[in-house]
Amino acid sequence: MDGPDFEPLADIEVERVTPEAQGLTLSGQGQDRAEYRLAVHFDMPLDARTRTVLGELLAQSELRISRRAPPPPPAPPAPPASRAPAAPVRRRGERTPRA
Repeated sequence: MDGPDFEPLADIEVERVTPEAQGLTLSGQGQDRAEYRLAVHFDMPLDARTRTVLGELLAQSELRISRRAPPPPPAPPAPPASRAPAAPVRRRGERTPRA
């Protein structure tokens, strides 16, 4: 499921599903022993039966969270090239060599 552009962040075994007004909250522990919570929100109301069935299905699931790394920032623009070479810096009292 992870493509070459995605890196896995966590594998989570769902231990608890809590119904919410328009969705569910899944809680569980990852392989790294950290606790995770994922809120799933639906843009439509869920009746009690649908919420119960979804909860039962998701309570027996495992989640893999992956992400695509953001693209690298663009390189800064190169400074404009000067047209004439800079004159060498002379110290006070130093003469300019003659050719």
